[in-house]
Amino acid sequence: MHKVNPPTGSAAGASADDAGPAPAPAPADDVGRDGGGRGRSGARSVAALAVTQTAGYGVLYYAFAVLLTPMSRDLHATPGRIAGALTVAVLTTALAAPWVGRLLDARGGRVPMTAGSVLGAVAVLAWSRVTTVPQLYAALVLVGLASALVLYEAAFTVVIAVSAPARRSRALLAITIVAGFASSVFFPLTGFLVAESGWRTALVVLGVAYGVLAVPLHALTLPGRDRTRDRAGPSAAPRRSGPVRAAVRGRAFWLLAAAFLAQTGAVAVMAVLLVAYLIALGHPPVFAAGVAGLLGVLSVTGRLASTALSARLPVAPVTAAIFALQGAAALILPIVGRHPAGAIGAVTLFGLGFGVATIARPALLADRYGTAAYGSVSGALALPVTAAKAGAPLAAAALVPVAGYGAVMVGVAVCCAAAAVALTAYHRLPFRPVSK
Repeated sequence: MHKVNPPTGSAAGASADDAGPAPAPAPADDVGRDGGGRGRSGARSVAALAVTQTAGYGVLYYAFAVLLTPMSRDLHATPGRIAGALTVAVLTTALAAPWVGRLLDARGGRVPMTAGSVLGAVAVLAWSRVTTVPQLYAALVLVGLASALVLYEAAFTVVIAVSAPARRSRALLAITIVAGFASSVFFPLTGFLVAESGWRTALVVLGVAYGVLAVPLHALTLPGRDRTRDRAGPSAAPRRSGPVRAAVRGRAFWLLAAAFLAQTGAVAVMAVLLVAYLIALGHPPVFAAGVAGLLGVLSVTGRLASTALSARLPVAPVTAAIFALQGAAALILPIVGRHPAGAIGAVTLFGLGFGVATIARPALLADRYGTAAYGSVSGALALPVTAAKAGAPLAAAALVPVAGYGAVMVGVAVCCAAAAVALTAYHRLPFRPVSK
């Protein structure tokens, strides 16, 4: 079989049967514009998305944890029933991901993400008015749909479209570094608002602020419908659906799905249960929370390190090595975690891979499948991956009373190892470079 050299950051090898479809070449008027209008427009879009992703995650996701206790008290429901609303929101995001991906491919980022930010603000305002648990769940369904339209999956589709391949990794890194501090900003901000005015007023302030910030930024800086696709006529949509059907028939897609589903589930379990596990190991709650708080900072460190390595080495093996390191950290945590230094060391090793999948997945998808139907392919992959984010912590929490935290950590390690194996197998697949 004939071999070709893959581009930097791609899987190695060459083949036509499992490489996925190659999109049509870029139109002539787009070639060589990286340093001109397209570059300036792309930089504005990236800067705007860095801001709106930070606000979006802070308001639509992280604020919920701070509001959990006051909502439970006011709605006369257990924390478990209230927390289920967030699970419903995440599952809604997962179910909407394929549709949103197709919408972004067809319409560009401006209209869908502007509409999503409007919906997000309205959903948060509706959330502030709920008086029963069913109403809360209904409001969080809207929050989940808005999240599918405005958070990382949607933003990365826009970035892939507006950034030249050589600048893509830096653009993704810039957005995720800024948005990585969303929890650091919005946990204390939401807590202050709740303490001063109550959880309902806090949501009103957050919802209005998010709308005022995100709606104009999305409307004024993001690209609209691709005019070259408009000129293609009504048959363009069927042609864009072809790459998606071809992708999901290939081994590469399912290896990526297995890798990121397993690692996302492992990360979600650690994010939810780490504080409780450290307390169970005998550490004071303040220490446990402080060590868990390292994960946010370490996720930025890991992204910087993986991006630097991926400039010289293919993305897949670099990411696989980081996932394997996470698995080792989960295995040693029960052994060394009773000592403060051991707990900090194990969490540090795990945290270095905490945000790596966020930037590795779009890079791998764009390299293999190109940009013509990126949103649709990414949305199809996001469905099982986001579902794992919602379901894995629930399964782990149910396992703890039966088998203990040690068994959960073994499960986390197995998932990380499986993710590393799947990415290694993906890297060894034949690869056919695509037009960007």
